[in-house]
Amino acid sequence: MNTRQNVRLFPLLALTTAALTACGGAEAPQEAEAEPAPAVAAAVAAAADTTGAAIWAHLQESNYQESWELWPGKGELYEGTQPHGMKLTMYVNDLALNALHAGAASLPDGAIVVKENYMPDGMLAAVTTMYKRTGYNPDHADWFFTKHLASGELDQAPNGMALEGRLPGCQGCHISRAEQDYLFSEVTH
Repeated sequence: MNTRQNVRLFPLLALTTAALTACGGAEAPQEAEAEPAPAVAAAVAAAADTTGAAIWAHLQESNYQESWELWPGKGELYEGTQPHGMKLTMYVNDLALNALHAGAASLPDGAIVVKENYMPDGMLAAVTTMYKRTGYNPDHADWFFTKHLASGELDQAPNGMALEGRLPGCQGCHISRAEQDYLFSEVTH
């Protein structure tokens, strides 16, 4: 099994283990019961915090460009629109990918959608991220938004506000897709 397969299977294994443990699943030998707790704890510890710096660090540590999948049905550098850019590449972590493939009405806690925003000449201009964190932003489907420059530095609004968190511009636009969990992209196979 290659590294990419391991990365995709880990969250599913951790969630399955947690679900079986919580629901009183089939009894297993003592040794098997001792192992899931560290796996679940590691999955929770690996989740990003709700700060722009934590999101950027998580993306870099996850090596998202190599270990995450592209949004289902989208390729690299597909045609985009403003405010994101003329060319886009969108990645999703395993929690988001599994929910999208399952046809979930909304993405689960911990789901991350990364949109790389490119200039017409193909130069990376920014990286925008949506991170689902239960209880963070209930009025806007619990999404935490960030916009980082290609350098990794948080972008700023003209008034100097760091582009992280409950961003009025992001929320104001994405609320038009509230019935689709604030997501504009459709899943195509």
